[in-house]
Amino acid sequence: MLQVIKSVLAAFLGVQSEKNRQRDFQGSSVWPFVVTGVVMTLVFVLLVVGVARWAAS
Repeated sequence: MLQVIKSVLAAFLGVQSEKNRQRDFQGSSVWPFVVTGVVMTLVFVLLVVGVARWAAS
């Protein structure tokens, strides 16, 4: 699971190496990456909203 999180973070930042990308695509299921990506996106959006509300107050 830690490897999935690291791969999703690297994809968010656009710094995924070719070797790691190929390793990720050789796996049997895409769902761990999809779920992790959705959760991390929601956390990011909530963090941005929270910081914006804090800064506006």
